[in-house]
Amino acid sequence: MSVPAAPALEVEGLTVDYRSRRVGTRTALEPVSLTVQPGEVVALVGESGSGKTTLGMAAIGLLAPNAVAGFDRLELGGTPLRGWRDPAWRQLRGTAVALVPQDPGVSLNPVRRIGSQAAEHLVAHGLATARAARERLVALLDEVGLDHPEQRLAQYPHELSGGQQQRVLLAMAFASNPRLLVADEPTSGLDVTVQRAVLDRLDALREEHRTGVLLITHDLGVAVERADRIVVLQQGRIVEQGRAAEVVAAPRDAYTRRLLAAAPSFHSDRLAPSPDVEVRAESKHPDGRPVLVVEGVRKAFHRGRTVVQALDDVSFALQRGRTLGIVGESGSGKSTLARLLIGLERPDAGTIEVHGEPVPHRGRRALRAYRDHVQLVYQNPYASLDPRFSVFDTVAEPLRNYRRPDRAALRRQVTAALDAVALPADTGRRRPHELSGGQRQRVAIARAIVLRPDLLVLDEPVSALDVSVQAQILQLLVDLQAEYGLSYAFITHDLAVVRQIADEVAVVAAGRIVEAGPVERVFDRPAAAETVRLLEAIPGRRLAAL
Repeated sequence: MSVPAAPALEVEGLTVDYRSRRVGTRTALEPVSLTVQPGEVVALVGESGSGKTTLGMAAIGLLAPNAVAGFDRLELGGTPLRGWRDPAWRQLRGTAVALVPQDPGVSLNPVRRIGSQAAEHLVAHGLATARAARERLVALLDEVGLDHPEQRLAQYPHELSGGQQQRVLLAMAFASNPRLLVADEPTSGLDVTVQRAVLDRLDALREEHRTGVLLITHDLGVAVERADRIVVLQQGRIVEQGRAAEVVAAPRDAYTRRLLAAAPSFHSDRLAPSPDVEVRAESKHPDGRPVLVVEGVRKAFHRGRTVVQALDDVSFALQRGRTLGIVGESGSGKSTLARLLIGLERPDAGTIEVHGEPVPHRGRRALRAYRDHVQLVYQNPYASLDPRFSVFDTVAEPLRNYRRPDRAALRRQVTAALDAVALPADTGRRRPHELSGGQRQRVAIARAIVLRPDLLVLDEPVSALDVSVQAQILQLLVDLQAEYGLSYAFITHDLAVVRQIADEVAVVAAGRIVEAGPVERVFDRPAAAETVRLLEAIPGRRLAAL
């Protein structure tokens, strides 16, 4: 009779507090208990600040220096830990446990070749010689779906796409056949098809090595589709856990129900303006004159002797008060199109006109006039705000640069912009690091609308946010559009979000628009193979249809 394998992770009574001189002691985790079996995927879900990442990092002994933590019992792969200074951690972290972090662009050393940094821990822990480590990594890179694996070992991280970098991190994590893998938002910055490919590889490696996976994610679609069990955290407490399908079908806790209601993967209706929002007549009945017209645009980039055609004969129009969702895989040309729309790049051929005027590329007066009509909301609210500026100065900057109002008018307009994005006026005294991710993105939107533009170019504006905050920002965008008659060019890899916010959608592949039309028609009756592939890759799509 075989003896059952020990759990990959077993923790009881785990508590974590964070201490700082400025805010004192903050409880991140109240006593929580959790088990992950070999080969099992347990998903941790919850809003930002719920304790997901703290729990994951505590499970592998990687808490921040200001953390004060304790536990009644903690075992990794059957090895009991006596405390956070137990010498066993050093050996376990290189062999029995592994981490796939969220941002591969930050996690990989930019000045070292992939092969050098990937083999380091195998050699350091005596698991392989340098030559054997290289052979092992070549095999693993092939397993995670990277072509030309030997060539990849000689490359630097910047020479790989985001999806390729994430596959490198997967290969590194599985190099030592770990008992437990903590995957912290491993696909949050990837488009849906690359996300599916990376998660498929993760599943295959997990099954082959019988590795227990603790999956930290804000994407409930990913959790439902990939996890055996879901653990829901709220303010440091586990409020619900159970089999994934059961939690989705019959959530017991009100907080879980709110998370599910906010998840775009589970909805198909376009959001309507809030009842208290006064809808402008032109938002209800656009006058038929396009705000934006793109005609025959081409753009190529030269990399040495290689010419990369980023955009090829792209044409579309966008009317006032309407939203065009621009979707496609990484490398399809979406970001290049965004840069062209806001005048940061010049097309090689074709025209881009806003209110019948071409996008200027030189001349301070012409650019100043153009910025009155077109503004950009960036993807990352953490990186798009100057940490030295207060919120007031951040929102006021466009006014100071383009309108130069007197002090009283400046304060009125900034206060109005903050009020429009549902931030209290006293937020103006704070700095970005004092705000949550959702609050930062509201500040970025306030900065974009303070000039009352006609067109907003939104580049992945909610991809870094958890589902409840994402839902709030999407509703805010819908309300602002209704109130001010804004037009949106909404660039995203998340088709579920497009269905909630867009009127029309354009699917971009290899620099060309392969399909375009009303969202309902394109989603329900897709004609292009690229559209079908994107739709099939939406996480949770199959369960949502049950």
